[in-house]
Amino acid sequence: MALLTLDEAKAQLNIRTTASDVELQMYIDALTSAIEGYVGVVEEREVTETVTGQGPAVVLLQTPVLAVTSLTPVQTGGTAVDVARLHVDGPSGVLAYADRTAFSCGPWTAVYTAGRATVPPTIKLAALLLLQHLWRTKNGPARGATGADDYAVTEPVPGFGYAVPNRVLELLEPFKLPPGIG
Repeated sequence: MALLTLDEAKAQLNIRTTASDVELQMYIDALTSAIEGYVGVVEEREVTETVTGQGPAVVLLQTPVLAVTSLTPVQTGGTAVDVARLHVDGPSGVLAYADRTAFSCGPWTAVYTAGRATVPPTIKLAALLLLQHLWRTKNGPARGATGADDYAVTEPVPGFGYAVPNRVLELLEPFKLPPGIG
């Protein structure tokens, strides 16, 4: 599942030819990491990572978490965790045994699915507006557009510069990662 399709991008920019398809696809591909850096994983995908943790919980790094496939010790001789015994807090990525057993013998190799089963319309709209903004900074307003530029950002958000306009950040705000996540 892609955050934006080429057809959606072309519709947003009022592009009716294929002349810019390769360049436009590069912009579409770049949007995902910019959006996900703010709200977590959007496009559903399998993740394999090494996580550390002993005690009551292990934290997965890419959120939201949809499902955990396996949790196995990195070191030989350990026993894999029965993932059916785990409680998964999807938004935070925190794994804990439902019976409050403690984790031991880490680090762990975690295999899990992160992302969203469906992209919320607000995130999709934010991606379309970000695409439009980035496209206009290089190519000017879309063909046939009239009026003033809307890509000039006069009040940048610290840390974001001019790449992500405030209107996109405002749309993403309800989906923003909790502090310390991501």
